[in-house]
Amino acid sequence: MSTITQLNIPTTNLPRIVVIGAGFGGINIVKQLDFSKMQVVLINKTNYHTFQPLLYQVATAGLEPDSIAHSVRSIFKKEKTFHFRITEVKQIDPEKKCIYTDLGDLSYDYLVIATGSQTNFYGNANIQKYAMPMKTVPEAIDMRSLIIQNLEAAILTNDLEERNSLMNFVIVGGGPTGVELAGAFAELKSHILPTDYPDLDIRKMNVNLIQADPRLLVGMGEKSSQKAKEYLEKMGVTIWFNTFVKDYDGTNVVTNTHNFETRTLIWTAGVKGSTIEGIPQESIQFGRYVVNEFSEIKGCKDIYAIGDIACMISDKYPKGHPMVAQPAIQQGKQLGKNLKRKIAGKKNLVPFSYFDKGAMATVGRNKAVVEIAGMRFSGWFAWILWMVVHLAFLVGFRNKMVALANWIVQYFQYNKGVRLIIRPYKSAYEREQEQALKP
Repeated sequence: MSTITQLNIPTTNLPRIVVIGAGFGGINIVKQLDFSKMQVVLINKTNYHTFQPLLYQVATAGLEPDSIAHSVRSIFKKEKTFHFRITEVKQIDPEKKCIYTDLGDLSYDYLVIATGSQTNFYGNANIQKYAMPMKTVPEAIDMRSLIIQNLEAAILTNDLEERNSLMNFVIVGGGPTGVELAGAFAELKSHILPTDYPDLDIRKMNVNLIQADPRLLVGMGEKSSQKAKEYLEKMGVTIWFNTFVKDYDGTNVVTNTHNFETRTLIWTAGVKGSTIEGIPQESIQFGRYVVNEFSEIKGCKDIYAIGDIACMISDKYPKGHPMVAQPAIQQGKQLGKNLKRKIAGKKNLVPFSYFDKGAMATVGRNKAVVEIAGMRFSGWFAWILWMVVHLAFLVGFRNKMVALANWIVQYFQYNKGVRLIIRPYKSAYEREQEQALKP
């Protein structure tokens, strides 16, 4: 029986399952649980679930933030006994079976960690300070504001070097996010910005994609990689392969091959697990919690991890499953079913087996690459597949309809209608410049 609580969670004789994180894994495990036979508490830093694969469209003015975010409470509004709290878990005590949050403590019988991942800057403090990450809705909104603000500033300056810096956009990371961002920037340059800024020579806007590997989309086949490269280069994106970013001071990107003068460095080059203090260090590998085939963390009884934060090592996946949505969704569903069996006293737990449904990335209108069941597609058909899959996994009917309506309008008009600076953004470099000018 769980009793320790300062989060205004009712005491209960039912086993209490606490889930940390409302991403793909957290949402899907809660959907599987039986609220009549267990007390379920979901904890998240925000009151919404974010559909992260479409964050880049918010950043590039293709979608409004509320079309890819959905209220957690509304997802479970039919569950009268559902308990949700907005807070951050600071520490876990496996011995006492208790978590410590910003708002108080809470005991658990079973704990599920689904905290996902965060941007990995690989220990470079300057890049972390000055670059733009894109893992959350606020970060995507900030990026959208910065892009538009830099173009507005480019109109006002007579300094040619400063204008070039403001109109030079550098994206680091040639995975799906980097490729999709680069394609979105290229479409803005070709179809949107010339109309928005007739008094600015948009032809001088540069989109650079930096990739440390010798090809793009290393998680996909070489043919898909080559096709994405061809699409981007035809759209005017300059791709720099075998290039490593060493430093960035807010204006100058230093790499092993070439330096870039830019006021916008977008970092999509890697992620790492969002770990929580309290789990033994020996249970962490590759920055993720090592779990067995039932998602239980090594050396921690009744504590589970799913999604990006979980490292389920196997012969096929020696570093754990890929840190994308599908493993999180499948692990959440499977663990939910197993916890129901366990609480019911059944011993027939089913080990997790990942079904790889394929990979995909879109580059622009009518341009995408898709790999499913050993088959490869590109072009218009792949682009339609990409849209269908993303619409299917968006949470909420309204979000699906809003996204679809936006895509239809943009297809026929090339009009990204949310080019708005809702919340003016100041980069760390700008704040430092303002501070230096103060008497």
